[in-house]
Amino acid sequence: MSEAIKKIVIVGGGTAGWMSASSLGKFLAGKNAEVIIIESTAMGTVGVGEATIPNIVSYNKNLGLDEVELIKATQATFKLGIQFENWHKVGENFFHPFSDYGMPVNNIDFHHYINRANKEGLNLDINDYCFPSVLAKYGKFAQPHPNPPTPLADYQYAFHFDAGLYANFLKSFAVNLGVKHIDALINKVNLDDKTGFISSVSLASGEIIEGDLFIDCSGFKGLLIEEALKTGYEDWSQWLICDSALALQTELVGEPAPYTRSIAKPYGWQWRIPLQHRMGNGYIFASQYQSDEEAEKELRSTIEGNAINNVRKFKFKPGRRKQVWNKNCVAIGLSSGFLEPLESTSISLIQSAIDKLLTFFPDKSFNQHDIDEVNRLHNDELEHIRDFLILHYKATSREDSPFWQHCKNMEIPDSLAHKMALFESRGHIIIRENESFEKASWLTMYNAFGIKPLRFDERVNTVPLNILETNLSQMKQSIENAAQQVNSHQSFIDAHCKATSD
Repeated sequence: MSEAIKKIVIVGGGTAGWMSASSLGKFLAGKNAEVIIIESTAMGTVGVGEATIPNIVSYNKNLGLDEVELIKATQATFKLGIQFENWHKVGENFFHPFSDYGMPVNNIDFHHYINRANKEGLNLDINDYCFPSVLAKYGKFAQPHPNPPTPLADYQYAFHFDAGLYANFLKSFAVNLGVKHIDALINKVNLDDKTGFISSVSLASGEIIEGDLFIDCSGFKGLLIEEALKTGYEDWSQWLICDSALALQTELVGEPAPYTRSIAKPYGWQWRIPLQHRMGNGYIFASQYQSDEEAEKELRSTIEGNAINNVRKFKFKPGRRKQVWNKNCVAIGLSSGFLEPLESTSISLIQSAIDKLLTFFPDKSFNQHDIDEVNRLHNDELEHIRDFLILHYKATSREDSPFWQHCKNMEIPDSLAHKMALFESRGHIIIRENESFEKASWLTMYNAFGIKPLRFDERVNTVPLNILETNLSQMKQSIENAAQQVNSHQSFIDAHCKATSD
């Protein structure tokens, strides 16, 4: 039997480093293993990601974190989904909720009934059949009931939070679990001559830190996974042409909305993420069409409230490492690859990488079949997200700039083309293994971008049209009535989880 891992070295802090440290610290609690995290506070982190998707709630819960305490500590607000503005056409908005639409009837997906009703001339809006979409429209928030009285009341939520404060919160948690923290620069990664595995890292102080398993949370540079192990990178910029980002924090103007805003621009898109104490603003753009100076002017011309920091700039290459696990090194966070934060997947990908590591946690033999499976799962996951993001650009009707003309006319991966064609044919939504986005998310995009199926599932014809119309009307009214009884997002925060100080 192979020897157990005794020493894990995490290189890099930030959200990825401290989420990894917290999860590994809890996972190895009571076992004869040491977790060390090496970060340099002099280096700083990217740390612009402030929006999450619902699996962050279960991640925090599984660690045993107190949700109210965390919300207060991170200046968090709640997120019911994302409002997309100007993506299909300038002046058009749509909402991507963390919820299904309606509910299946006789095991037939709800959207087939809406499609049939609309072909009969009823002109229904599927958003009226989604409770969080209606809550978001009115700026309201309520936590889902643990045992909802009806499937219509079942939905999820996520957070907007200060990523730096979240990392600090987890830092305290991890250190309390016994994780050892070293604030230092690494000036060399040392490889074993025989195996090519990482044996240790040398600190600027001269100290050498040995380990059995190394976690690379060093950001875009990939200090371990790329600079030391030469793993290689798969570039996806032929489909995702945005390669630059600006981030700027401003004073909060008005009450925070319970959703993220994504606003399409002539050469990219802008985000607005409301926290309790400020607004997070950012701009993702394609440098081949717009300079940094023009982009900054674009961002500053649209912000609300006074800026409270300087604009931060960074460049990125959309894509992924060819292996997220190479030898005795696992890359987590930006070191594993990068997809623009259009659907707030960055922190979710940290979570899923940690989950895969814990599921296939190695011993010192580092079984190659385990490593191959983690790489397969990770690669599939990123490809599915990639396709979902490409859809946002490809399905546009905009042609008002060379950027949008390129997006509308570009070739797309066969995997996405097949999905779109099958939906256009008969309204069937393909969900593959290890997808981050479920049927309702794909349906949101198809509907929002005017991709309409030629047919619907014939089995919906077993419901007489008058009964279908009555049931849909009652469903819509019950959701509207329930939404009217809910307090505003700000009122919910004030009553339950308002941060005590900035």
